[in-house]
Amino acid sequence: MHETHEVRIHGRGGQGAVLACSILAQALIDDGKYAVAIPSFGFERRGAPVAAFLRFDSEPIRAMTNVYLPDCVICIDATVPRTVDIFSGMKLGGTVVLTTKEKLEEVKFPDSVSCAGLCDAVGIALSIYRKPVTNAVMLGAFARTTELVTLAALKEAFQQIDLRDAGLTENLSAVERGYNETEVHDLKKVAHAAAVA
Repeated sequence: MHETHEVRIHGRGGQGAVLACSILAQALIDDGKYAVAIPSFGFERRGAPVAAFLRFDSEPIRAMTNVYLPDCVICIDATVPRTVDIFSGMKLGGTVVLTTKEKLEEVKFPDSVSCAGLCDAVGIALSIYRKPVTNAVMLGAFARTTELVTLAALKEAFQQIDLRDAGLTENLSAVERGYNETEVHDLKKVAHAAAVA
């Protein structure tokens, strides 16, 4: 049985959330799925919170509306959750992929979230680009956390898209490190273990 997945990507203007959405859509298509990227810019100014949306399925997609009830949220900027409710509308049993240096016990999740991927994307980005450009890192983190797209397809998508600002080698390294350095947590297991302890 096929299942439509809906993803919402949070970031700030100028960080590449919309570009990340397009690259992820291309990677999913390369992996044999159907995907539609739906940009929604919010305030179109640098530094303002922005969101981009993606819908994908193993069968053709008819719905072209915005994503209001995502089953996965990716947040590429660690400061956005202070001003935006990134969990708004999330489906029960959803997955969150966060840019954060914090440990799992330091992050608060609503009951709707059952899986969390935590990645120090800023630290990785600074070591690769010398600036906090986290979108490529977080695509790797998404692949690791959800297993809904392969690392190989993401790398292929980066090679297909013209990226004026950053070198291909750096982007491929960022995707791979995001994939390898993300910690994935099953929150239901964590909650159960805490209740038993």
